[in-house]
Amino acid sequence: MRYRLTFVSGLAVGYVLGARAGRERYEQLRKAVRRIAENPAVRNAGEAAALSGRQAAAKAADAVQDRLPSPVSDRVRTVRDYRARAGSDWGAEAH
Repeated sequence: MRYRLTFVSGLAVGYVLGARAGRERYEQLRKAVRRIAENPAVRNAGEAAALSGRQAAAKAADAVQDRLPSPVSDRVRTVRDYRARAGSDWGAEAH
């Protein structure tokens, strides 16, 4: 699924950048992409993917924490502490 999404995204970007259809077609595409992005099902899927990615990254960091050089380990700990104090996950803010 990831490869399909990447391909479709690349195709869309390539079309927009290489199209000679003009500004009107570009605006139509932009509105369509915005409608898709604002779809609650798409937003929920994106948030679920982001959450699972953060969980996987946390597991990976925990698994290799003792093998990391001290400066890297300290930086990971600092970022985790900052995010915990901020009470905010990346991408979770309403725009």
